This record gives sequence, structure tokens and C-alpha cells, in this order.
Amino acid sequence: MKAYAAYCQIAFRNRSYFQFFQQCVRGQVFLINVEVFCYLKALLSWKRGKGRKLQGITGLYRGMAAPIIGVTPMFAVCFFGFGLGKKLQQKCPEDVLSYPQLFAAGMLSGVFTTGIMTPGERIKCLLQIQASSGDTKYTGPLDCAKKVYQESGIRGIYKGTVLTLMRDVPASGMYFMTYEWLKNIFTPEGKSVNELSVPRILVAGGIAGIFNWAVAIPPDVLKSRFQTAPPGKYPNGFKDVLRELIRDEGVTSLYKGFNAVMIRAFPANAACFLGFEVAMKFLNWATPNL
Repeated sequence: MKAYAAYCQIAFRNRSYFQFFQQCVRGQVFLINVEVFCYLKALLSWKRGKGRKLQGITGLYRGMAAPIIGVTPMFAVCFFGFGLGKKLQQKCPEDVLSYPQLFAAGMLSGVFTTGIMTPGERIKCLLQIQASSGDTKYTGPLDCAKKVYQESGIRGIYKGTVLTLMRDVPASGMYFMTYEWLKNIFTPEGKSVNELSVPRILVAGGIAGIFNWAVAIPPDVLKSRFQTAPPGKYPNGFKDVLRELIRDEGVTSLYKGFNAVMIRAFPANAACFLGFEVAMKFLNWATPNL
């Protein structure tokens, strides 16, 4: 949260609060598009068993409150981390970074977001699995967080942190590197990257989202299984989860939910950039003199 506060301070000092607000809107648009497929992916990643119940349309948005709370600062911190990662590798602001350097900057953004992502996803996974099993242990996100904290303390809230890092660090690197690469490809000769049309930016963002999840799916499957397991079931962490998963269901189980993830990846990330563009146009219209 210190990084988030620092970003807010820097943004306002440099009169770049437009970008901060854009990331807030961007995150909310992204989340609404992604949540339906995230629920389906969680069910597919969860170990098969009896007692599941269909929840109707509302079940598709089960556990959405927790990520809504975290998504705004998460996106702000994510892009702050990417910007910081680029600045740390530049001798001057005009330096053009190589693709490996962009990948490294993206990896740093994944480190920054883990502290926000882990608790929200832990609560969301527990609520989604509860909805499918028919149990009623938690009445909502706050009740879930309270009971998990009472049972396991802060370590229970942050269960799955290592796996979240394993997912988000390389996946974020792939996301930002792919996005910058595609922007360069889509830029007509003699034009600036900043002059790209909205459709091309959306396509670049959508494809980058697909590349992101192609890297993220295996650790995400392990994370979902680990975060929803009873305390003490996997004493050696992700190693036990990986061993059990491959033994019982084979290597292909690491890509459970692949279809749902890929179906959501393009439109969700396209919507993410659409939110950015809409916010930019609105702010320019509302405050033209700033």
C-alpha cells in the first residue's frame, strides 16, 4: 500500500492524475468482463467431487466484491510498477528499451501487485467453491476474511502468495512485452506509437492478454487448488499440489480451464484498454484546460 500511496503522490505532483483515474476505470471495466469466466475457471480448476449445485446467473458473479475492492489500487500499482521498472533501466527518458528490458519491467509490476491480489483472490476462490458445493460457511467477503483470519491469522489471508508471484511475475512480463511489441508492429511507417487508433490498441491489448494467460494458467491452477484446500493438506506448498495434480489427473490438468480463460482473455483485455480510452476522452471533455 506504500507503493500505491507513492504512486498517488507522484501522479498528482506531475499532473498525471488523468492516468491514475484511467487505470481505475480501466480496472473496473476489465473486472466486470472477466468475472464470469473466472468463476467457470475456478470450478474447472477445483478438484472434482460430489455436492456441487448450480447457482444461476448470480453464481457467475459470486465473490466479485473482494476483487472489486482490490482492482482499482491493483491496476494503479501494476502500471506504477511497470513505469518504475522502465525508469530503472533508462539512463534518460528518451531511451528506447529492448524487449527483454520491457519484460523485466513487466515482471516488476507483477511483484508490486501480489500484495493486493493474493488476499482478494483467496477470498474469491473460497466463495466461488462454497457456491458450487452448496455449503454456507461464509455469508460474504468480509465474513470470509474475518473467519479465515480467526482460523489462520494473516498467513491464512495471504495463503498462496508464492504461487501468485509464480503466476503474476512472468505473466506480467509477457503481457507488457507483448503489448509493446504489438504496438510497434501496428504502427504505420512514419507514424508515432502514440498515434495508434483505438481499434489497433484494443487488438494489441487483447492479444497481449492471451499471451499473458498462456504463461499464467499452470501456476493459476495450482494456486486455486492450494488456496481452497483445507489447512495442512499441502505441507510442502505448491510442490505437493503439483505432485498430486499430475499423479491423479495428468500433466494436462495444469491447463484446466484453458478454454474459459482464452475466451475471456481477448475481450477482457480489450475492454481494459477501452476503459482507458473512454476515461481519457471524458476527462479531456470535462476539464479541457488542465
